Amino acid sequence: MNKLSYKVRIQAIYNTLILMPKIIIYTANLCAYCSMAKQLLAKKGVSYIEKNIDSEAGLRQEMMHKSKRRTVPQIYIDDFHVGGFDDLYALEMRKELDTLLGQQD
Repeated sequence: MNKLSYKVRIQAIYNTLILMPKIIIYTANLCAYCSMAKQLLAKKGVSYIEKNIDSEAGLRQEMMHKSKRRTVPQIYIDDFHVGGFDDLYALEMRKELDTLLGQQD
């Protein structure tokens, strides 16, 4: 491996571990808005932690306690509660999502 590719790999790891915000998305099975939120985040090239409330006992209660909402998806970027897909999409339309994701120019 040459020095340049090594530096590129180190920078990619640094960006992923240090610079990228932690994104958590609470989802449910057969949820179209959950799918759209995950697609938008994928389009942005960011990774996220998905917590499917249908797959693990207690996750729905965790989500409701944390967000004070009952619907999915519920999206967090670091400690900021974005809300649902409509809120995430509104941020994108106002050109504010990139800033939250650390992708501003």
